[in-house]
Amino acid sequence: MLIGLTGAYSAGKNHIASILEKKGLPVLDVDKLGYQALELEKEAVFTQFGEDLRKSDGSLDRRLLGQRVFGKPEKLNSLESIIHPVADRLVNEWITSQNRDCVINAALLHKSSIFNQIEHIFLVTAPFLTRFIRAKRRDKLPFKEIYRRFLSQKDFNAQYLSINAEIHRVENFGLLRSPGFMNLERRIDEILEVIKWKEK
Repeated sequence: MLIGLTGAYSAGKNHIASILEKKGLPVLDVDKLGYQALELEKEAVFTQFGEDLRKSDGSLDRRLLGQRVFGKPEKLNSLESIIHPVADRLVNEWITSQNRDCVINAALLHKSSIFNQIEHIFLVTAPFLTRFIRAKRRDKLPFKEIYRRFLSQKDFNAQYLSINAEIHRVENFGLLRSPGFMNLERRIDEILEVIKWKEK
């Protein structure tokens, strides 16, 4: 069984990933795999987007690259055409190596080549204010940039509602959590029971 895990910017999907791992499910962080793909294809990225992205040690300035392509569909598509084939190959290699139920953790899960193979999706959500505070603390970006990223994902959930996989929402209230809200681990246990997953 192939399980997807995704969520909008700063919804807290990586925290959910850590809970799933603790429960015995292997989790692949595709975003980190994307960094590996970027490293493998960095020369193509320099050629396409400029030598000024090359740091003094020869590595790729990912933050500057992100600023260059974010909110610019043509440039983003160009970058994805370089990175996605490599990332997809690495994802498929990892899935094959597991030979068991596993989780694909990806911000852009819907763009993965294995998207149609996924049977269940953990869709992580969080209130706007919680996401905003998390983003500010973690990425230390200007308010304007964070808001721009939020706007770019205004239709994030909609792209998962028309596929055959079962969608399981996980509300990650974080800073706004109160004693009345369901414990995250309990919610995940409920979902794992519904999909009939048991640790082997």
